[in-house]
Amino acid sequence: MISLSAKTRKDMGKKTQILREKEILPAVLYGPKIKNQALEVNLKEFENVYKQAGESSLISLEVQDQKFLVLIYETKKDPITGAIIHIDFYQPKLDKEITAVVPLVFEGEALVCKNLGGTLVKNIYEVEVKALPQNLPYEIKVDIEKIKTFEDSILIKDLVIPNDVKILKDPEESVASAIPLEVFQTTKGFGNEVKELGDEKQEKMKTKIQGQEKQANEQNKKTTKS
Repeated sequence: MISLSAKTRKDMGKKTQILREKEILPAVLYGPKIKNQALEVNLKEFENVYKQAGESSLISLEVQDQKFLVLIYETKKDPITGAIIHIDFYQPKLDKEITAVVPLVFEGEALVCKNLGGTLVKNIYEVEVKALPQNLPYEIKVDIEKIKTFEDSILIKDLVIPNDVKILKDPEESVASAIPLEVFQTTKGFGNEVKELGDEKQEKMKTKIQGQEKQANEQNKKTTKS
């Protein structure tokens, strides 16, 4: 299990900027069975742990001679620089299911894009799941090579997850699909919105485009005849 060292924060008057200059982050530890504790952690050590664990994997937080199994529950960031300025560590009950947001990692290449020149449309980038804390996945992988035609779509129910993990989303919701390149190029004038559209909205957009093209062709025919 990934571990991170922390120290009890004694000087509560120090500003975050001063701590960051010393590569220290202020933090708080809390949970249903422990008292709130003000802590501080090394910035670089935390960044390394955060990359590995994210916010859905338990880590071992070592405070002096104690160890706590915790989640990196929340990271507060500077609104201007985006730098992390505070961390919330949460110790959950290990025998009670909790919810967490897990990122999706898209792997491979959609065959329809490779063979027919389509454009991949990713509709969802993360999902909320429910599981015991120790069973929460760090990420969920999505094999987009399964998208072989423009009719294919990867749905929530197609995602491969452990049996003890439940995704809190409609099983029929689309995660990823593909559209013809010409449709994507045509919709660039609409602000590239097609990239973020779901299957139903994509179909409406296609119908709208086809209608516009048909109307334009008919207008051209009338102009030619006159």
